[in-house]
Amino acid sequence: MNKITPPELINEIKNLIAYSVSNPDLENSNFRLLHRAIIKKYFEAKNVRIDYINQTIDLQLPVGKKKYTSLSIECQDLERFLKSCLKKDDKSVFFYQSILTHYNMISAA
Repeated sequence: MNKITPPELINEIKNLIAYSVSNPDLENSNFRLLHRAIIKKYFEAKNVRIDYINQTIDLQLPVGKKKYTSLSIECQDLERFLKSCLKKDDKSVFFYQSILTHYNMISAA
């Protein structure tokens, strides 16, 4: 089996994001979890809530040791926003590999 390279992995995550956003009729809360996980990872945030109708994202960002501030983001293009949250460091790439493994296992079931 060929090992996937980090650029290929990022492309696969982008494909998954595109699929998950372009298929809103799929009642798959796992995609909503995926979207929140990407945002949490990028911002190191907690309590991420996405309002898909009003296209807003509410989250709490760290501002100090165990201190958070609330923030609301208007998001006109969720797919583009999520793709912009992808990092290419080793820790993030491992996280994305775990996501792809999870979704491949679900789709195979």
